[in-house]
Amino acid sequence: MELKLRDGEVYGSVSFEIPIPEVRYTKENGVIAIDTNASPIHLAIAEVSKTGELLSYQTINLHNFLGLSQNSKDHQEWILAHQIVDLAIQKNKAIAIEKLKKLKRGMRGDGKAELRKRLHQWNAKKFLQKLKRVAMLKGVEVIEVNPAYTSVIGMLKYAPQLNIDKDIASAYVIGRRALGFKEDMPENYEKLLKDKAYLEFALKRYEEREKELTELIEKESNEYKRNALERELRNVENAKKLLINLIRSLQGEPSSCEGADGRNPEQGETKEVSQVAWQVLKVALLFPILGKVLPRDFSPLKPLLVEGA
Repeated sequence: MELKLRDGEVYGSVSFEIPIPEVRYTKENGVIAIDTNASPIHLAIAEVSKTGELLSYQTINLHNFLGLSQNSKDHQEWILAHQIVDLAIQKNKAIAIEKLKKLKRGMRGDGKAELRKRLHQWNAKKFLQKLKRVAMLKGVEVIEVNPAYTSVIGMLKYAPQLNIDKDIASAYVIGRRALGFKEDMPENYEKLLKDKAYLEFALKRYEEREKELTELIEKESNEYKRNALERELRNVENAKKLLINLIRSLQGEPSSCEGADGRNPEQGETKEVSQVAWQVLKVALLFPILGKVLPRDFSPLKPLLVEGA
């Protein structure tokens, strides 16, 4: 116990130990996986069976947190953390989350003022820390996974396949990763990355967009809008480089797209799709086929994914 005198008032603080209960809810029965999202601010929650199937899912909108004071926000976050842990207990499952790393934040002048404002008003890392604390006190196992490419794999593989939102799909991948499952690239996507004619078509789409952006930047007088256009132009230029490298790798023998440059794995190497290969696939698919770098609807990919159309 500690007492302090401040401005004529006495303040007391008390610290005490709470016994940590034994972990009773583990990944042996599956997980409740959580993906945090900033645009719009919400949680995507996926219930995953121990064999890797998606059992149920939901989203929790957090926009009501934005106008609250810090104390009110903390209070609501604790309530939400208890609700999610209680869900895990009800389902007899562990909880899977992303590793607690600093979230990406928008930079001044990047043309994304609204996103920067939301990231400033709600800190996902602090919420996940509360969630871990509540889970520990209630005997629920929490598994932290590397979040690399979970969103890309989710949007390209499971969003069109299962007709679910890309954020739910990302949570699903987090859950499967926590359970130890690896994500193979679908066969029809592999075929697409070996199709030189298609890749040249995709490259042409980016070249056209590069020309459009260059013209728009020359005409744009608003600094913030110009910065946003320049940022997109850099992404287009990087996409072009990836596609050019992949096309060059097809000049000889067909590639297996295990790596970013499409090279076959070395003899004796275990076949496992490189995470970077998913990024190449994203570049080759989304803008050339759907016309957007990050669309909300991925259902048009289903005929390609399932039937090879």
